[in-house]
Amino acid sequence: MKVAILGANGKAGSAILAEAKKRGIEVTAIVRAKEKITDGTPVIEKDVYQLTASDIKEFDVLVSALGFWGDVSEFTGSTQHLIDILKGLNTRLLVVGGAGSLYVDQAHTMRLSETPDFPEAFKPLATAMGKGLDLLKEAKNIHWTYISPAAEFDAEGPKTGKYVAAGEELETDAAGKSYISYADYAIAMVDEIQNNAHPEQRFSVHQ
Repeated sequence: MKVAILGANGKAGSAILAEAKKRGIEVTAIVRAKEKITDGTPVIEKDVYQLTASDIKEFDVLVSALGFWGDVSEFTGSTQHLIDILKGLNTRLLVVGGAGSLYVDQAHTMRLSETPDFPEAFKPLATAMGKGLDLLKEAKNIHWTYISPAAEFDAEGPKTGKYVAAGEELETDAAGKSYISYADYAIAMVDEIQNNAHPEQRFSVHQ
């Protein structure tokens, strides 16, 4: 299996890269600056918008672990570009998503980002990531999976080796907490890479 990770030098991307390599998967990093990858992983040095179908057609899976902390509209722009170049290919797109677009009711009428207590500072980011998910759901002739983390997505959290796969509704533990570490999220992502258990779906993972 051949996997490419877009944004492989970021916190989520690097955790996924390490987990994939640990399992013996053939991985290529796609980054804007090749010097950011120092572990010997093969590199494609390109911005997301420079990628073409010919760059990725030989990969079984393309993981998008992009992060945009300035112009959050890039989440929709980059997602649309990936949809455009992946149409008609067998390559599967797996997206590191957000928790803000998870629903808080069974009728799926309200997302977490629309609740009164959701931090105002994070609403633009959550909204943009949710729009990226909507683009995937509307896309035709593309293979995709979108994985939302728990509400608390902890870059420094421990690796337990365990996670719970859930649906599109926010789930919490008995104490009302929604949590997962980046390390355990990476396990879930690589499981999905290998098993393709949620084709053309968004699902979520938590501890």
